[in-house]
Amino acid sequence: MTTVTQALAAARTAGLERLDAQLLLAHVLRKDRSWLVAHDQDELPTQALTRFQALWQRSAAGEPTAYLLGEREFHGLTLQVSPAVLVPRPDTETLVDWALELLACELADRPTPQVVDLGTGSGAIALAVKHRFPAAEMTALDFSEAALAVARANAERLGLAVRLLHSDWWQAVAGKTFDLALSNPPYIAGDDPHLDALQHEPRSALTPEGDGLAAIRTLVADAPPHLRPGAWLLIEHGWDQAEAVQALLQRAGFAQVRTRRDLAGHGRCTGGRWPATGQPAAAS
Repeated sequence: MTTVTQALAAARTAGLERLDAQLLLAHVLRKDRSWLVAHDQDELPTQALTRFQALWQRSAAGEPTAYLLGEREFHGLTLQVSPAVLVPRPDTETLVDWALELLACELADRPTPQVVDLGTGSGAIALAVKHRFPAAEMTALDFSEAALAVARANAERLGLAVRLLHSDWWQAVAGKTFDLALSNPPYIAGDDPHLDALQHEPRSALTPEGDGLAAIRTLVADAPPHLRPGAWLLIEHGWDQAEAVQALLQRAGFAQVRTRRDLAGHGRCTGGRWPATGQPAAAS
């Protein structure tokens, strides 16, 4: 006989975090985590234990728990995920929170703000912003058709209206302008040893190779024709890239360039405002 408590303990011994083990067992049993606590001495059916063991072994081998569950919570939404997209991270909520602040304050004079999310993946950023700020007219872009399929399924399931387009960064919105542009692009350097631990996620969504800044350079350089006067561009980046991203924005003519820190205190998102005149600010 193997009880709920014993099964969870075995998974922990195999290297799983407590929360991941609970989520996987709850998934197998089709219960919630509170049920596991209330029934910790219940015996697990043999079939359920076998399924749980198979899942924890895959998780211990590095496969993201979110892929095994098929979903991940992000900014209050439950999003479907698959190996076609990155697993949404809590750090990215820093970008969403900043975007919502701007929509409520600096961009409050725009009753139907036009917002674009470049490299949307699962749709996490676009859907979170649309959910919290329904007045925004949201466009989400991605080069991966497989990722767009995941984002489209999430939008439909959540009942959130987001325009999804296949695009190589800004390409599909030529001639269109926005009040707010957001992106969590690939930014890990190609030789970063941490990539080995992320082998189950799409490499192209993690790194542009080289020094990790190629996608950000493209986003910044090609942004001005797509930004309305006074619009903002916010970009998520690596913990040690804030200074480089600030320099890129400043050289491109953005004003009010600043960086927001994540929960760990690292510079995680950097943004700037396109001058209200629509003309680049004088370089400092």
